[in-house]
Amino acid sequence: MWLFIMFDLPVDTRKARKNYAKFRKQLLDEGFQMMQYSVYSRYCVSEEVSTKFVGQIQKNLPPAGQVRFMAVTDRQFGKMKVFYGKKRAETEQAPQQMQLF
Repeated sequence: MWLFIMFDLPVDTRKARKNYAKFRKQLLDEGFQMMQYSVYSRYCVSEEVSTKFVGQIQKNLPPAGQVRFMAVTDRQFGKMKVFYGKKRAETEQAPQQMQLF
């Protein structure tokens, strides 16, 4: 399962830029990676883990702006078409999980 966080935050004042930077840093600290400007994603092994991350991020939402959360399955994520210019690129793969015997 993949969790997407999409946001549109104001950056018109010094305080707003600080809130933006703090929010972005939190996403990176939680293991999210930037897919596009203001679109971050993270692989989650289950819906429960995804819900946990949503809760953690929700606790620290910036005071202004819009933030959206969206979870998609691996299958849905795999159907994504990615282009750099007119050249098609491979979709990101889920990270390998360690197996314990």
